[in-house]
Amino acid sequence: MQRLPVGSGFSSLDDATAAGAEAARAALGALGGAEPGLVIVYGSIRYDLTALLAAVRGVTGATPLVGASTSGQFADGTYVPAGTAVSVMVLGAGVYRFGASVVTGVGADALAAGRELARGAMDAAGGDTTPHSALMVLADGMAGDMQSLLTGIYRVTGARVPVVGGAAGDDRTFSGSYVFFGDQAMRDAAVAVWIGSERPLRVVSGHGWKPKTLPMLVTRVNGMEVEEIDGRPAAAVFTEVISQRTSGEARNFEGAYDGWDTGHSFGLIEPDGTQLIRGAFVGEDGALRTFVPLPEYCAVQFVSADQDDLLNASEEVVDDALRDVSAPAVMLMFSCIARIDLLAVRAGEEAARLHKAAGQVATFGFYTYGEFARSTGVAGYHNATLTAIAL
Repeated sequence: MQRLPVGSGFSSLDDATAAGAEAARAALGALGGAEPGLVIVYGSIRYDLTALLAAVRGVTGATPLVGASTSGQFADGTYVPAGTAVSVMVLGAGVYRFGASVVTGVGADALAAGRELARGAMDAAGGDTTPHSALMVLADGMAGDMQSLLTGIYRVTGARVPVVGGAAGDDRTFSGSYVFFGDQAMRDAAVAVWIGSERPLRVVSGHGWKPKTLPMLVTRVNGMEVEEIDGRPAAAVFTEVISQRTSGEARNFEGAYDGWDTGHSFGLIEPDGTQLIRGAFVGEDGALRTFVPLPEYCAVQFVSADQDDLLNASEEVVDDALRDVSAPAVMLMFSCIARIDLLAVRAGEEAARLHKAAGQVATFGFYTYGEFARSTGVAGYHNATLTAIAL
């Protein structure tokens, strides 16, 4: 299979127009003269995002553009902290068929938005005519139930189309995140890219979290509040678990609400025995909450994290993503801001180890408020996890 032409660039210039143009020129120049097929932009909300996108499109022209605001980025081993820069990647045309779409109103009806988003991306790619396909999704991370958005997508694509992506960030300010489509920066929205391919496409994920308890049953939920676990008050169970913290486990990040213990999460037990990570915190009212509702009567374990396990998992994700892939050129990756919190002063090691493990394959991604990775089944929205697709 022909190798995909790719090019990336980033800029930390203070002026939005200058930064967007500098990053776009570097990315387009690295494409080696190939025709661009898709532009991906990740940027800090410190910029005037409208001016930033206009500057990028001033360089890349009418090539479809998608992207998101972030809480940090990474490319080819370089860790870009939150609030500092814009990163641009250009993927060449011809090897894959790309189709981009956008939808608004995610907060009002995430399920319907997911259906509309998937149909729009499929139509933009000329319909489902390639032997294989995948969908990359970027969504306003503060717009609503991301699992419902994914469920809506799944109802259109079915089980055979894997989904990968991430929820936009906002430099850890929690003031509002954006997705990018063309020259627009939008809230309460999601964008998607249909990727049509002549070869199979694989979405992978990994996290490094380890079980801390035996499996338990979530016996009562009310939206994002977990009321009971094994018939007991859920907050009391959670408090008991974190009180047994060992010396190597992280607690929470600077500036976070005291009840948000990032060193412990739910591991939602999947049919194959693996855990899908869902963050949890005790609110000011004493209730235990998650960022996405847990299904009632699901089986869970509390899990904890060790820095070395988190970093080792990043290399395992690279190995899995590249397995049996012919002539890979780039891995599009999505890592959670919670992983940066847990890695603390070692935060930059993840990007470096990803790039080293990837060898000659480019790595490009951002730090999210949640990650998408669904290959089978309906579930596929994660926290504190690294997800990827190799093209």
